[in-house]
Amino acid sequence: MEKLSITLPTEMVDVIRAEVEAGTYASTSDVVRAAIDVWIRGEEEHKERIASIRARVQASLDDPRPRLSSQEMRQALDALFAKHR
Repeated sequence: MEKLSITLPTEMVDVIRAEVEAGTYASTSDVVRAAIDVWIRGEEEHKERIASIRARVQASLDDPRPRLSSQEMRQALDALFAKHR
């Protein structure tokens, strides 16, 4: 482990201390570690979502089917919706 010194706004420090005083966490370090774990998971999930979106966009770009103009697409959608009314 490595020790870091950080500066936080008073409001954050108050929340951290309250969690420790309530017994939710054993120490301020435990609170900060838990928060960083959540942040890391969120970052990983975000990267996975972006990779998934990029893969879908690439699959769309690589799709060999003919491309439609916006007018052709509108006509196709109008026909589809009219069929289901």
